[in-house]
Order: sequence, then structure tokens, then C-alpha cells
Amino acid sequence: VRAGRIAAGYGAKVMVAEEYRFGGTCVIRGCVPKKLLVYASHFHHDIADAAGFGWSIPSSSFDWPTLIANKDKEIARLEAAYRNTLKTAGVTVHDARAVVVDAHRVRLADGQEFSAKHILIATGGRPFVPDIPGAELAVTSNEMFHLDALPKRALVVGGGYIASEFACILNGLGVKVSQYYRGAQILRGFDDEARGHVANAMQAGGVNIHCGTDVMRLEKTAGGIRAVATDGTEREFDLVLYATGRRPNVAGLGLEGLGVGFGREGQIVVDKFSQTAVPSIFAVGDVTGRINLTPVAIREGHAFADTVF
Repeated sequence: VRAGRIAAGYGAKVMVAEEYRFGGTCVIRGCVPKKLLVYASHFHHDIADAAGFGWSIPSSSFDWPTLIANKDKEIARLEAAYRNTLKTAGVTVHDARAVVVDAHRVRLADGQEFSAKHILIATGGRPFVPDIPGAELAVTSNEMFHLDALPKRALVVGGGYIASEFACILNGLGVKVSQYYRGAQILRGFDDEARGHVANAMQAGGVNIHCGTDVMRLEKTAGGIRAVATDGTEREFDLVLYATGRRPNVAGLGLEGLGVGFGREGQIVVDKFSQTAVPSIFAVGDVTGRINLTPVAIREGHAFADTVF
């Protein structure tokens, strides 16, 4: 979106193809809806604290469908804003999946083909679920924003900030939460003192963190999903959420035979100007596996437009 808007501002003729919704992971299925769920989960603690400050609050209740419906309204508003930003800038928008045919051509799902001097790949990333027996029984962060109802018992697999945040969200909304992480402590890569502080606070709040533990297989049962773990335990849950990292979203884009280089995790290899081994094809954001953060992706898109146009 940023690359298209800035390039159009420089007078370039720009087309954007998007198969789902505008706004990317952050707006549609990441930071923004996640923050709304975080805010909702905090009220449980705020209401409990209020009595100490003199507030007398009648018995409260929480309704998950209301939160999700209101979240959907806000995401729709933001998506429309991104779409209008592109159209106002003079960008042509196609609501369709696109694949790259060659160094200068793309084909939409409806069969239309377009030629371009430059092609920018900005397809982001997707959640990664390990290939274990029963993996299809698990959900990822994508599905978490569209659950029909809250589970009573949830297992969160992973130790990064996405896993830890969802563990806290579910716990704050009244779900009995366990978190499995194969490492020695959650939040690898963060400050060690902060990692210990956060883990202690989560456990004090009711999240059952099991470090040094991974799932070997998932099994469907009459009452839910059984997780058979490496620590020898077998526990049953209503929901199993995998937040075990993300991978570049490159499958089925038509890039394999064009000479575009790929890294070990499937990321598109680019130089310091976001240019691939094919001079007319560029890539920015999480699909390049550099620094997977929204503000970085936005600035890379802006820099691409500055550099090329």
C-alpha cells in the first residue's frame, strides 16, 4: 500500500493486486485486532481492582461474539481507509490473486495479464505449524480472530510474543490456559531479566507455562483434543493454538522458475535496494525475512518507490 501510494505520487502508473483485504497482516489479522482483544482481556483485572478504589460494580459478564463483531467493524473501517488511500492516489486496484508470469508480466486469477517495467512482491508471511500427527486439529493466529466461541481449556504452543500475548488474552477472558514451549524460557531474544519477570507474572495470573515441553501429536477425543507431549503427559483441551513462528508467503506466486533467489526459510533474497536477482522484480516486507515488523515493511515500500521512481 505504501509503495503503491508513493510511486503513484511520483507519477508512476501503478496497479495493486490483492486476493483478500488491504492492510496486511498488521491491520487484518495481527497487531490491530490483537490489541483490541488485549484491551478486552484487561477489563477482567480492572474490574477486580476497582473495589479497592471504592467502586461498587454489579456482577459483570463477558460476551465473546459481541467483541468479535465490534472488532470486525473496526477492521472493515480500516480496510476501507487503506483502499480509499490507494484509489485517491490514482492506483488501479484489482481484487484478485496475481502470479508472476515472467520478468515483466503478471496474470490475475481471472486470466487478465498485465505488463510492467517493475514488479514488487509484498505478500508478507503466514503462520507456521510443524508437521506433526494431528496438526490439522490446531488453529493459528489467523483463526483466533474468528472463533465462534471461547474455549474453556486452551493450549498455546510457542514461546514468542505472539504465543505469550494470546495466552494472556485467553487467560484474561476466563479461559484455563496452558502454554508449552520447547526452550528453557519464553520470549527468546528478549532481555533475560524481563523474560523471567513476564513469565512469573503470567504464571501468577493463572497461565500454566511448561518450558522444555513440546507436542509430539494431537488426537481428537470425544471431549476435545488430546495433546501428547514430550514430557510424558497427555492433557485434553478444547482449543490448541500454534504460535510457532511465521514463514514467507511465497507459495504459488510463479517465482520458482524465474531466477529469483530464495533463502533457507523460503524468503526472497534481495539486495540493500530490495532488488532480487531478476532486475525488474523487487520484494519488501516479511516475504524477504529480514526484520519482520510492520513499520519496517512500510518504510521498505516507501524506500522502493523513492529509489525507483
